[in-house]
Amino acid sequence: MGIEKWVNAKTLGESEEYHKRYNYAITNSIRRKILRLIDDGRTEKEILSELGLRENQLQYHLKILEWGFCIEQRGDKWVITKEGKIIDKIKG
Repeated sequence: MGIEKWVNAKTLGESEEYHKRYNYAITNSIRRKILRLIDDGRTEKEILSELGLRENQLQYHLKILEWGFCIEQRGDKWVITKEGKIIDKIKG
């Protein structure tokens, strides 16, 4: 399901689900750090090294960020979505 469906929610329930996912994704400090590193062009391997995470931990956070509309995969790279650019506005 593409982000367009959620952004153009036709029901209050869809809108609430979008906001719930987005809020859950960005309220975690590790995920905000991951967003910043992805925005800086870092690879998964570099993110693992920089944050001292295990592979399964990083994959979990990446899935949450994708589920929350903050990142998307293009080829073998993660990229920040318009929604993920919230990191430019928040600290930590």
